[in-house]
Amino acid sequence: MVTTHSVPGAASPAATDDRGQEPGTDTALEARLRRLAGSVLDPELPVITLAELGVLRAVRLRGPGRVEVDLTPTYTGCPAVEAMSLDIERVLHAHGIPDVTVRSVLAPAWTTDDITDEGRRKLREFGIAPPRTQRPTSPVEIRLGPTRAADPSAAAPAPAALEPVTCPVCGSADTELLSRFSSTACKALRRCLACREPFDHFKEL
Repeated sequence: MVTTHSVPGAASPAATDDRGQEPGTDTALEARLRRLAGSVLDPELPVITLAELGVLRAVRLRGPGRVEVDLTPTYTGCPAVEAMSLDIERVLHAHGIPDVTVRSVLAPAWTTDDITDEGRRKLREFGIAPPRTQRPTSPVEIRLGPTRAADPSAAAPAPAALEPVTCPVCGSADTELLSRFSSTACKALRRCLACREPFDHFKEL
């Protein structure tokens, strides 16, 4: 929770969190515990860590031997969250922290843009096409229109163009979608039309 204090007529002081510290500032111990928690492997994609997946949001020391971890699920109801939480608790217990609480934090929402470049590289090497980056580099255009139209597709704005999904085996951009779902709900099944190999694609979210 972020708390602020305002006095009429006076400049607002900097926001602090409930530890009295500015958001984003970790103590040396918190930074070490964050690295440990972030080193846990994703249970569904065991080639990348939770830090590389971008779901680990904060690690706070709440008292001697008491730590609170903020974790943002990749989507609501993700079955991997429970396994992630148990693995974080196990790692921190093994490093002398007896009391570990893992909280699910839904805001800000996780997106595939939170996956690090290193995580994307590891996915590609594992044979999974990483999600394409969607983060806008310029102001986002918002179009207003009628709420009803004879042709619904005519009223819908055109989706932003994304780069093609490239094959993680041969690198060809000539690929096709076989199924919107694959081994997990967050992946689609595609096939390369150049080398003919099927592969998973981590869908953009």
